[in-house]
Amino acid sequence: MSKTKNKNPKEAKIYLIGSGMASLASAVYLIKDAGVQGQNIHILEKAKIAGGALDGAGNKEDGFVVRGGRMHERHYECYWDLLSHIPSLEDPEVSIRDESFEFNERFVSNGKARLLKDGKKMDVSSYGLTLKEQADLLKLIMTSETLLENKRIEDWFDQSFFDTNFWYIWSTMFAFQKWSSVAEMRRYMKRLIHLVDGLYRLGGVMRTKYNQYDSVVRPIKKYLQAQGVNFEMECEVVDIDFDLSSDKKTATVLHLKDKNEIVLGDNDYVFITNGSITDSTDNGAWDRPAKLKGVEASGSWGLWKNIAKKDKAFGNPGVFCDNIDLQKWYSFTVTLKDSTFQDYMENFSGNVDGTGGLVTMTDSNWLMSIVIARQPHFPNQPKEVKIFWGYGLYPDRKGNFVNKTMAECSGEEILEELWYHLKIQNLMKPIVAAGKVNCIPTAMPFIDSLFMPRAYGDRPEVLPKGATNFAFLGQFAEVPKDIVFTVEYSVRTAQTAVYGLFETGKKIIPVYPSIHEAKSLIKAAKSISR
Repeated sequence: MSKTKNKNPKEAKIYLIGSGMASLASAVYLIKDAGVQGQNIHILEKAKIAGGALDGAGNKEDGFVVRGGRMHERHYECYWDLLSHIPSLEDPEVSIRDESFEFNERFVSNGKARLLKDGKKMDVSSYGLTLKEQADLLKLIMTSETLLENKRIEDWFDQSFFDTNFWYIWSTMFAFQKWSSVAEMRRYMKRLIHLVDGLYRLGGVMRTKYNQYDSVVRPIKKYLQAQGVNFEMECEVVDIDFDLSSDKKTATVLHLKDKNEIVLGDNDYVFITNGSITDSTDNGAWDRPAKLKGVEASGSWGLWKNIAKKDKAFGNPGVFCDNIDLQKWYSFTVTLKDSTFQDYMENFSGNVDGTGGLVTMTDSNWLMSIVIARQPHFPNQPKEVKIFWGYGLYPDRKGNFVNKTMAECSGEEILEELWYHLKIQNLMKPIVAAGKVNCIPTAMPFIDSLFMPRAYGDRPEVLPKGATNFAFLGQFAEVPKDIVFTVEYSVRTAQTAVYGLFETGKKIIPVYPSIHEAKSLIKAAKSISR
C-alpha cells in the first residue's frame, strides 16, 4: 500500500459493504484498535438480516433453518482474539470466547459413528491409504503452491484414493470435491496438520453454544450498535468507481441499487466483501424442493464482476462463480416435535447430542451427512423440540431409495432417503404421519465456490498495491497460509485491512504454525499410515 496510514481516525468515515463475519470483525477492530468513532461506521447490507453465512432462524411451528455450520478449533487465533472482546448475550460478564471454551470443555467432540455403510458403523481406525497414497499426501504438503495453480485434487491422486476412509472423512468434513482446488487441500493439510491424527473421530473440533447467528453474530451486532455503528439493511452497492490515473488506487464513488450514490471524501474508506458463498440461496419446504438460482440473482458477485473489469488487481470472480454445477450443494434442517430420532441416534452411535458431529452415509448416492448439535441449538427452541442438520455433496444424483435427484426432492422426500440409509423407516413412519416432523431443504449455488481451482491473482489482495482508501474482505480476498471456508479466514482479512490502513501499533496475529511442530508432524505421519 502506498499511502501513509491514517493517523486521524476520529474523523474517518467507514463504509463496510456486507455484514458477514469479515465486516463485523472489521468494525470491532476499527473501534477498538484504530480509534474510529462508531457513529462514523456504516455497514451496508443487501439482506434484511446481518451475519452473512453465519445464519440461523425459525420457530417450532414453521421449522428452524441453518444453511450450514462452521467448525472451530483452538488455534483460530484471530477469531478467538476477536470474540474475547465481545460479551455473551446470556452473561455480559463472560466473553463469547470464554463461553465457547467452557461449552467445549463440557461437550468434547469424539464421534463414534463417523462413517456408515448399509446403516451400520464402519471401522475407521485406519484411513485405508496405500503407501503410494500416503506418499502423494506428503508430497502435496511439500510442493510449492505456485506449482498447483488451476489443478484439481483428482489431478494429483489416483482414483483409488477417493474410495478410502481418509477421503470420505476429509471431503465430508470440509466439503471438498474431487474437482476442488488441490492448492486449497494443501493449505488445509498444512494449516490443520495437528488435527489429522484425530479427524476420524472429529477430535479437536469445537462448536459454539448455539447456532452461530445467536452465539456470535447477535452479540457482535449488539456490541457494535452500543458503539453507535449504523446498520443500513436492504442497501445494496452495485458498483464502485476508482481513480486509477496514477500508481495509486483510490475508491471515489459507491453506486447503490436505488440509483443513489455515496461520494467518498478525503478521509473516507470502503471495505468490500467481494463474493459470497451463501448468495442466491433458496429454501424449499416439506412439500417443495428448493430452487437453484444463478449468478444473476446475486448482488455480491455482480458487484465484484463490475469492480474486476476496472483493474486486474481486483481479481477474477468468474473463476469462482461461473460454474455453478461444480460449486453447489444442498443442505436441509430438520425440526422434530418428538425425541424418537435423537434417542435412536444416541443409542446407535454412542454419542449424546453435541459430541458426535458428522455422520456420513458412504453408500449414499448423494453422499449424505447429518449433524446433531447440542440441544437446544436455538435460544427459543422449546425443550420438547429437537433439531438436526444435514447436507449432500452430490445433489444431481438420483437417490438410492427416492428415484429423484436431491435437487428435485422436497423436505419429506429427503428424509425418506435418510430413513432408508439409517434403516429406520418403520421407526419414523408413525412420527412423520403424526405431523411431528418438518424438513426444510436449502439450495446453495455458490457454497463450494471458494474451493474452485485457481491461480495467483484470482483472489485480490486484501490491500492491493497502491490502494489508498479501500480493502477487500472475506473468503475471496487473498491471505497467505490460511484456509478459506473458515471464520478465522474472514477475521484475518479484517485484521489485515484495519491494521494496514490505520495506525494501530498492532501486528496481525500469525497463523498457528503446527506444520513446523515435530509432535504434530509425527502424529499425522503415524495416523495416515494406520
